[in-house]
Amino acid sequence: MRETRRRDASAACRRIALGVAYRGGAYRGWQSQPDGLTVQDQVEQALATFAATQVVTACAGRTDAGVHALNQVVHFDVPVERDPFSWVRGTNRYLPRDIAVQWCRPVADGFHARNSARGRRYAYLLLESPARPALESGLAGWVFRPLDGVAMQAAAQHLVGEHDFSSFRSSMCQAVTPVKRLNAITITRHGAYWRFDFDGVAFLHHMVRNIMGGLVAVGQGVRAPAWMADVLSARNRNVAAPTFAAAGLYFAGPYYDAVHGIPARTPAFDWLPC
Repeated sequence: MRETRRRDASAACRRIALGVAYRGGAYRGWQSQPDGLTVQDQVEQALATFAATQVVTACAGRTDAGVHALNQVVHFDVPVERDPFSWVRGTNRYLPRDIAVQWCRPVADGFHARNSARGRRYAYLLLESPARPALESGLAGWVFRPLDGVAMQAAAQHLVGEHDFSSFRSSMCQAVTPVKRLNAITITRHGAYWRFDFDGVAFLHHMVRNIMGGLVAVGQGVRAPAWMADVLSARNRNVAAPTFAAAGLYFAGPYYDAVHGIPARTPAFDWLPC
């Protein structure tokens, strides 16, 4: 219903793309809900106030409650002329402090934030420390047992490629197929922080958080790296590790063909450790 309402009948409508960064802790995910406590609701209300017209957005990738975004790409159609810089400053004026538009680009009518994406990236930030986080609370996952990076990297390689990821799929997932392609999983460390980067064409509901649960189990020595291959081949969520916390998960954003001129990064990329 929302998608069918996006296009205004006016021939003067223009398609605009925005890059949005946000902390997801205060919101029930991206997708609009009746109570209005979502990132999409906040963005659309701010856009409508600034543009003085109804605005309905489409995003590159929905995020769950508590999940953050470094470069969420959205597009919308609007019969209003504004400079790109004005869309950024004007919309941010009406947004809460934990959501901010980072850039704006006019795009062709054929551009679609979700359908035009060639791939998507997620990052998970994990603190390894005997004490729970304070300043990073809500912005990083946490483990108090030491992790073995070599073991986790070995386990991760079993997931790279095109597979049936049913074992890492939420029961609420609405995807047509559990078969997805992971292009790469990269694990790096900076002091007490671990960063896990996931590059794929598309992701299932809770897929990254469910994979993180398995990687942490391997990293802590509870499971051997080869166990990840057994979980994958089982195609059964019940044999996998529990879903890991949402706090450390960041939607790093989609990437597109260069012809669209969509920025692949925002300043938030430099804020995230590692």
